Amino acid sequence: MIFDAHCDLPTYIYEKRKEGKNAVLENEFAKFFGKYITSRVMAVWSRPEKRATALRYALEVVNTLHKDIIESPSFAFVTTTDEMRNAVKNGKVALWLGLEGGEPIEDSLDLLEIFYKLGVRVLTLTWNLRNAIGDGTFERTKGGLTNFGVEVLGKAEELGILIDVSHLNEQGFWNVIETTAFPIIASHSNAYSICEHVRNLKDDQIKAISERKGVIGVSSIPAFVDKEAPTLEKMVNHIEYIADLVGYKYVGFGFDFVYYLSWWKGESVKGFENEERIPALLAKLDDLFSKKEIEAITFGNFERVFERVIG
Repeated sequence: MIFDAHCDLPTYIYEKRKEGKNAVLENEFAKFFGKYITSRVMAVWSRPEKRATALRYALEVVNTLHKDIIESPSFAFVTTTDEMRNAVKNGKVALWLGLEGGEPIEDSLDLLEIFYKLGVRVLTLTWNLRNAIGDGTFERTKGGLTNFGVEVLGKAEELGILIDVSHLNEQGFWNVIETTAFPIIASHSNAYSICEHVRNLKDDQIKAISERKGVIGVSSIPAFVDKEAPTLEKMVNHIEYIADLVGYKYVGFGFDFVYYLSWWKGESVKGFENEERIPALLAKLDDLFSKKEIEAITFGNFERVFERVIG
């Protein structure tokens, strides 16, 4: 079983349904899920070109995703860990809903609550740019959380929404650590010590997440794996590095495959281009970790955090 903490398929599903396709998930099950992925966070990405209409766009994407899941019997939309376990037990893929970037909630806690009622259980506070919550990793001003961002953390704790610090800049990261005592995740970020990319986490950040009993989801984005020659072996190095630094209980997967998005330029991690390459990843983990450790990395670690924060 594999828990993938970050997936941009809602964008793809939205575009395909605009073309008149139905049951996109069901019809492309083998391609995107195969027999390995049993739980996945479906992230509604606040695309840069949609920032001016982020709320409307996000609501449309959420609506089309719900429709597609209803038409796709191999899947179940879940909002609790018990629902996830029941879905997996019944042979279905459990799909969680997340927001990648807080742009759709604008500056309103009411909107955050509405998205919770629509099923959102994971909130990636920013994408790469600034929003009302704080600054992303590519924002030149390097500000941290805003006053509203602090309010968002409090409301998320109250509702049971898991905070995701991937894409948040370093100042904002430490503001989160100072503001909340809850476990947090970095759903799709790698180790800065191995690959010096602004989207990766430095050792003290990795340690801070582990001290909160959170999890880091290692990503397959080539630029996060290695600047010159991203390969499966080097991606596994990030998993091994984090496990050696803080323990195997604090690392998992946030693949963030993008090969199906319209802007993709053909760049992938060599040997881990898509979901069909998951067996190769598992084989490499088998050489490094025990069965118990692999079960935690592939599924149990994120299951633990989701149960603690979301219920």
